[in-house]
Amino acid sequence: MAESVDIRELNAQIEAQTGFVTDLEKGMSEVIIGQKHLVRSLLIGLLSNGHVLLEGAPGLAKTLAIKTLAKLIDAGFSRIQFTPDLLPSDVIGTLIYSQRDERFETKKGPIFANFVLADEINRAPAKVQSALLEAMQEHQVTIGDTSYSLPNPFLVLATQNPIEQEGTYELPEAQVDRFMLKALVDYPTLEEEKTIVRSHLKADYSEEVRAVIDVEGIIKAREVVKQVYVDERIEQYVADIVMATRKPKNYGLADLKKYISFGGSPRASINLALAARTTAFLKRRGYVVPEDVREVVYDVLRHRIGLTYEAEAEDMTADGIIKAIVDKVEVP
Repeated sequence: MAESVDIRELNAQIEAQTGFVTDLEKGMSEVIIGQKHLVRSLLIGLLSNGHVLLEGAPGLAKTLAIKTLAKLIDAGFSRIQFTPDLLPSDVIGTLIYSQRDERFETKKGPIFANFVLADEINRAPAKVQSALLEAMQEHQVTIGDTSYSLPNPFLVLATQNPIEQEGTYELPEAQVDRFMLKALVDYPTLEEEKTIVRSHLKADYSEEVRAVIDVEGIIKAREVVKQVYVDERIEQYVADIVMATRKPKNYGLADLKKYISFGGSPRASINLALAARTTAFLKRRGYVVPEDVREVVYDVLRHRIGLTYEAEAEDMTADGIIKAIVDKVEVP
């Protein structure tokens, strides 16, 4: 009985702290028609302190969604358009010699912002992609002999186009694993498409939005998210799902073994639990349920499962493997 009272109090506290979520969702919906999964993924990354990779065809509002979210939050924003001739110094910055002062001065790159939009990240070569690694993982960069801390919050929101292969460089596993979520952006429905066309034909159409929260508000919200209760049975459920990607035979899924070259790492388990906790917060709930885990499991795991040649030959995708695991693993 005491536990239920605590849960009720926690629910009330969460409900009182989630007003800004409504404002963010409303602000996004005024610019982005449909694409609710895209918006939810960005909010999960924002409140979980995790980077997000968006994959989808051109023109699906990936870049627009990220720019709109940055405008809704009174925070620093920069955009890096990745190209094959980009250099690491174009991302993190470099040392420039000042003849007047007779010394080297640090010129910081666009990575020094709260929101960094890495547009078409798979167009840059490996050397540039790796320049993001330290920044994304350690929240700092090294220029010359000096390390510089990045702003807080710091979020890399990257986009990539899956249909163009010429002039692109596939992200290595070490880079992809740094992203908390990999969300697939799909085409809008027919009705959403008509609404998009209609809105752009209006004479007073505008993509301008007003900030509804500042950086300090986001930092405080992250602290509230940490209070969401995660039961031990939910932790077990998360661990079982990730473990099944490594040892499917132990979970009665021996037929999946031939499709998996490597499974999710402990980082997958951590991010799955964090994303589920933030999902509960976005639903104004003070505790995590299995449905929260299942809602984010594809975005968290699809880029962390290595596929064998046999999987590709038989058209078995990472999402197909995840579905088989989620259907099989016992729900608490």
